[in-house]
Amino acid sequence: MVNNVGAGDDVNIGGFLTTDDAHWQANLDLNLFSAVRASRAALPGLVERRGAIVNVSSINSRVPSAGPIAYSTAKAALTAFGKALSEEFGPQGVRVNTVSPGVVRTAIWEDPNGFGGKVAAAAGVDHERFVERIPQTFGIASGRITEPGEVAALIVFLLSDAAGNITGADHVIDGGTVKSA
Repeated sequence: MVNNVGAGDDVNIGGFLTTDDAHWQANLDLNLFSAVRASRAALPGLVERRGAIVNVSSINSRVPSAGPIAYSTAKAALTAFGKALSEEFGPQGVRVNTVSPGVVRTAIWEDPNGFGGKVAAAAGVDHERFVERIPQTFGIASGRITEPGEVAALIVFLLSDAAGNITGADHVIDGGTVKSA
């Protein structure tokens, strides 16, 4: 099972005082409670089949100052949720891991009307130039944005038998953006 849902264009780029309760609730519902509800429904079958869950979080769970507060907080809760599930259901044969991408080359960043476009506009820079400069601006050590297929390959690996004893871990795939362990 893959819990891969997240806020996109509706992310508030303002700070705490501009993030109202409705926005907090929407972020928690989308980024946390969707995974809670889907996992609750799937776990009986996953226990029976000794399956696996991968929750897709974000590096924002580790570096909350880098992103919108409600989104970052919800993703941190999702990461903690995965760890808790791995502890509870690991003894029953269910592996639970988290994948935390950094910037991934998707419409969220590349669409001028998406989140990346909003961030560029707020910074007063041209969107195309903003996207081009993301690796330098965000300190991505690899010098490039992560491709969607790279994230997908990590998820497929974690769901496979080749990852049979990997559980309870948060796997960061960000080209070296996060500088701490």
